[in-house]
Amino acid sequence: MDAAAIADRFALGARPALSEGPVARGKQGAVWRLTTADGRWAVKVPFRHEDEAALAPAAAFQEAAAASGVPAPRIRRTGEGDLFAVVDGVQLRVYEWVDLGHPDPLLDPELVGAAVAATHQVPGAERAAPIIDVDGWYFDSVGAPRWDELIAELHAKGAPFAGRLAAVRDELVALESWLAPPAALRTCHRDLMADNLVPTAAGGVCVIDWENSGPAGAGQELAVALFEFGRTDPGRARALANAYADAGGPGRVTGRGDFSMLIAVLGHIAEIAATEWLRPNHRSRGRSHAEAWIGEMLDDQHTRERLDGLLASLTRGG
Repeated sequence: MDAAAIADRFALGARPALSEGPVARGKQGAVWRLTTADGRWAVKVPFRHEDEAALAPAAAFQEAAAASGVPAPRIRRTGEGDLFAVVDGVQLRVYEWVDLGHPDPLLDPELVGAAVAATHQVPGAERAAPIIDVDGWYFDSVGAPRWDELIAELHAKGAPFAGRLAAVRDELVALESWLAPPAALRTCHRDLMADNLVPTAAGGVCVIDWENSGPAGAGQELAVALFEFGRTDPGRARALANAYADAGGPGRVTGRGDFSMLIAVLGHIAEIAATEWLRPNHRSRGRSHAEAWIGEMLDDQHTRERLDGLLASLTRGG
């Protein structure tokens, strides 16, 4: 990629220099660091072509969030106001640079709670949309027939994780009986796992990768953060929930249905990973990636016992 061309399209300043290779790589794209006389910038190249119009609402939400004080990178648009530019045949976008640490589910729970609360108080984020407008990814089940179909095919094809998935099949189906739509909608980040709520070199946290933002329930997103960052420690879970409430966060976790986003998303991720292992294609990243992806869920299982323990730590004080 031509550093000067990127700097020119996004008005980033003089004397541009681009890192020789990506400095970070996530599930949606790779990031290069661009340095100019005006500062440092993150140049993100998506793995798949992105649609400008489809991502416009998420970008507007990220911009509103950063403007309201949420710790999030600010988007840099082209001189024409676009999110994306094509430089040397490569589609890319630019953000302000933030020095980030590695994902850490043991982040200070009070910092996490305050950051999640801030994302849930972005001005204009309240939504009057009907539940039909919410992507089923966040509250629909995979279903027992589909789990059985996948497990049978994985066994037949010799998938190394087939036995492990079969062993948790009944647990996954039982968890899906908890699923419920959110009671009230607002625009949420919808992917507040440790990969996207990360520590900074300055000692704070930063919320990144806002592309999946959209309507959801604040309490259900809070429950995702409680699972990811509360771990199995009642004290961490209470500290996160209390910090969230003290910072004015509107969501509450009071029942099993509040774990719907977590259950649905992890179930769909496992389904997609298993399907990509069975039928790799040009859009997938190969069987080894699919195996590692489903392994994340199997290694850190969201069981009913674990989720009930988190709920008890909040509703009964431990």
